[in-house]
Amino acid sequence: MQSLKQLARQLKKETYAVYLASIDQRVPWYARVLAGVTVAYAFSPIDLIPDFIPILGYLDDLIIVPLGIWLVLKMIPPEVLAKCREKAAAEIERGKPINRAAAVVIVAIWIGLGILAAIWIKQLFKR
Repeated sequence: MQSLKQLARQLKKETYAVYLASIDQRVPWYARVLAGVTVAYAFSPIDLIPDFIPILGYLDDLIIVPLGIWLVLKMIPPEVLAKCREKAAAEIERGKPINRAAAVVIVAIWIGLGILAAIWIKQLFKR
């Protein structure tokens, strides 16, 4: 159980390091986009498969988030990643990092997707 807690802490630190890399201009644009999507999904209250669905609800969190982080870590230049990991560790040691701007962006994205889905459904039923 202790190693599972340690793994969860490591994933949290890596997720925050990926967030820091997503705003670093030295990281290629495609890696920043994937990093942003991965971090947004990791911290979003909305999942592809809702958590209340037994087993499958948590599988997407156990597969999608670590896979996304792994892919992004491969795309980030090593020197940038090292700096982001140092900064993430320092921020986590000082307390839980909070970024209200990121929360607003995530909520705006989900609202936008909801509006697009509603428009699409409306067009679908017009036919």
